[in-house]
Order: sequence, then C-alpha cells, then structure tokens
Amino acid sequence: MNNRQLFLSHLAQTTDFPLMIEVEKAEGIYLYGPNGERYMDLISGIGVSNVGHRHPKVLEAIQNQLDKYLHLMVYGEYVQSPQVLLAKALSDTLPKELDNVYLVNSGSEAVEGALKLAKRYTGRPNLISCVNAYHGSSAGSLSVGGNEIFKRAYRPLLPGIQHIQYGLESDLEQINADTAAVILETIQGEAGIRIAEKSYFKALRKRCDETGTLLILDEIQAGFGRTGKFWAFEHFDIQPDILVCAKGMGGGMPIGAFIANKEVMGVFKNNPLLGHITTFGGHPVSAVASLATIQVLQNENLVDQVDTKAELFKKLLVHSKIKTIRNKGLMMAVEFDSFETLKPIIDRAIELGVITDWFLFCDDSMRIAPPLIISEEQIHEACKLILKAIEDV
Repeated sequence: MNNRQLFLSHLAQTTDFPLMIEVEKAEGIYLYGPNGERYMDLISGIGVSNVGHRHPKVLEAIQNQLDKYLHLMVYGEYVQSPQVLLAKALSDTLPKELDNVYLVNSGSEAVEGALKLAKRYTGRPNLISCVNAYHGSSAGSLSVGGNEIFKRAYRPLLPGIQHIQYGLESDLEQINADTAAVILETIQGEAGIRIAEKSYFKALRKRCDETGTLLILDEIQAGFGRTGKFWAFEHFDIQPDILVCAKGMGGGMPIGAFIANKEVMGVFKNNPLLGHITTFGGHPVSAVASLATIQVLQNENLVDQVDTKAELFKKLLVHSKIKTIRNKGLMMAVEFDSFETLKPIIDRAIELGVITDWFLFCDDSMRIAPPLIISEEQIHEACKLILKAIEDV
C-alpha cells in the first residue's frame, strides 16, 4: 500500500474529503510533493509557520538541543534552560504585569489552563465568551466556543457558559460579580477575521475591572507578529489578565502557553498543590524552537514588514468576484458571495500551486495567512495565481 492508501486506511479522519496533498519536504513558504509538485503555503499550517517552514535558526536550535536532553520530568519540577529562557523572552515582549508563564503543548491546552486558573483565582462559577468564537476542541475549550454546530454533538459540556456578541458594547453589561472570566479572541479568527473597535476593548477592560472579572485574551492565531504587532492587543491600548498563545509560537513545533502575573498563577501551588499538571508541556525541543522563533521575528524585523506586505495583497487582489478584504496585518479574509463560489476557487488554486482555505464559521471567505517571511515577489506570484483560479472557474 502507498502512503495515500495507508493514510485512508489507518489514520483517523476528520472529514470524508481530506485535501490529500502529499508532502515530502517543506522549506520557507513552500511545500513539496513526492513528484516535484510545489505549493505556496498561504495559510502557514493555519497560523503556525510564522517564520516559514524549517527556518534555519529554528533548525539549529532544535539540533543543538537534541545533543543535550529531551523529556526529563513533568512540567515545573526541574530547572531546564530551554523553559526558563523562553519564559523570560516571552515576558520581555509583554507588559511587566504579565510575568509568569505556564508552558503547555497546544492552544486548546492553554485555554483549558487559563479557564481553570480564572475559576480558581476568583472562586467564581461562570465564564463569558463570544458568539462564533473558536478556542479549541477539548471539552473545556469547546464549551467556550461560540458556534453550536460544533458543540451540539458533545453536550453536556461545562455549565455556566454565556455568550455575548463580539464588538457589541451593550452586551458587556452581562459581565457581573459571578463572572470568573471573559475569554475572547483579540481578533476573531474562525469567524472570518472580525476586528472590534478600540473603544470596545476599552469598555471591556473597564467592565472587567469594575466587576473583578479576569480578562483572558486568546491570541493563538493573532500572536507572534501575525497582525503587525507582536501581540494583537497592542493595537487596542489594553492588556489582559491572562494571555493565551500557541500556533505561531513554536516555529513549527508543538507548544502553547498561558501567561498571567505571579499572584494569579500562584493559586496552582496549593489547595490543591499541583493544581495544573502537564507531562510534556514546555518540552525542551519545542521550547528552544519557540525561543529561536522569537529571536527570528525580532532580529529579521519581520513584524515591522507585516503591514506593507498586507497592503500589497490588498492592492493586487482586485476582482469583480471579490466583495471585500478584511484584515489585521497578515491575518486576512477575502470575501466572496458564497461557499459555492469560493470552494472551486480554492480547489483550482491548489491545482495551480497555491494553498488557501476558508474559515470554520465563515465559509464565504478565503483565509490568507502566509508565513511572515513571504517576499513581495512571492506575493505578486501568489496573487496572480489566485486571480487566475478565479478566472478559471
């Protein structure tokens, strides 16, 4: 049996129509197939490969760590250089109040930890999230997700969850003294790149302060330079009580984190002790890859280039079939009139060598979130092929 047959026979499937792109190698913004196929990855493995595939500095960090040690002990017991250096580097990108990092393996795990932390610290039972939010697929993260289609088959989920409209200030009145935390994506991703006004974030921060509610910002997709600032909340002149990150954090390696201040995070140490545990969280190989990713973003000034590259996409992607383009930096949604229009375009673009996608809760819009290393020449080529795909179908 070849790899495609083994894939269908033995690997658990999530749809009846997987893309079936077979990849032999990846480098930079490109994926390569076994028969010489080349694809431009305009979705970065869904927001993961912010510094591109197999960045040399990330590979070097991984290779050096392989000569030292792999897993040693469950998180938080041994002093491991990759973990502590990464925690310091993350803290250095953040306001001084966000100085305590809990490392995990993924975005869903980071959300789970953040929800537990908020309930434990406040002693309150309820959580508020937004309609059409996406925070992950585990039971707790799914509970605060905001789309019933993805939830109904798995109920009962966590109790005490309430949903408000993202960006609607009047809904903030629903935050009260029983609310442990409000969790929302700083930029809504799977809703199709929705961006609230700065005034909304100011009002949200004020309401949380008034009620003693913790504000959790989910930057699993929006963090690590994706929006043109290292953290998306920097656009809105506020800061969260708990920050959640993953995806672009690892340079292609699995890692996530939730970050708070030392006082808040300290509640995990007693009543009960070991209040949150992970075996592989902060794995040293993932940690050095993440530290290298931060250094690449900073040393190559990739974040400063995001807005210029995004504007070039918007300048070039002009067609009568395109209704609008929503974006914050290189977190982009190209809107068409329907999924029926969009899906053949995505399929044809893949045939032409460009990988795009749609959004879970917004299937009339094309996701564009390329590696931040993409060049202007590559943007021209990608847009030319997308426009050709539109014409061809």
